[in-house]
Amino acid sequence: MPPQWTFLIAIHAIAAAFSILFGAFQLVRRAKGGAVHRTIGRVWVLAMYVVTLTSFGIQTLNGGFTWLHGLAVFTFFTVSIGLCAAWKKKFQAHRSFMKGSYFGVLGAFVGVVVVPERRLPQMAIHDLAGLSLWIAAIVLTAFFTVLGFSRLSAETKDLPSRRPTPNAVGSAADR
Repeated sequence: MPPQWTFLIAIHAIAAAFSILFGAFQLVRRAKGGAVHRTIGRVWVLAMYVVTLTSFGIQTLNGGFTWLHGLAVFTFFTVSIGLCAAWKKKFQAHRSFMKGSYFGVLGAFVGVVVVPERRLPQMAIHDLAGLSLWIAAIVLTAFFTVLGFSRLSAETKDLPSRRPTPNAVGSAADR
């Protein structure tokens, strides 16, 4: 019988899936620093924080913590440092910390799926259709989220600017 899913574990798994997908999108995307990058980056950071924080409510069958919990603490700090680096416009540090955090979450994912007793491998064995549906729902949600933010960003670019043009003469009160 596969281990039972709890609400906390489901939230953790969904956030982890989003962090993997949105992180991959950020890495393969050429344009960095634009509105889409910042928006998807915020979603990714939120997903990473949800993953790290919910991990502490998930313990082993004997009630203890594992190396994954240590990775969660480390990841919480690396994501936070990378976020601060972006705010301070230290983009090389930002890139390094965010890439490291992303590859850390990939490592945790591998660590989870190679252990046969964990929920995802058990679901692959006992409920492949349910796992396939779950994966499809996550991938489609991520795809439409990125598509929506990309279109919103493109529409925002087409809007006229509210800032006065450099050639405007006189103050706003004169007009």
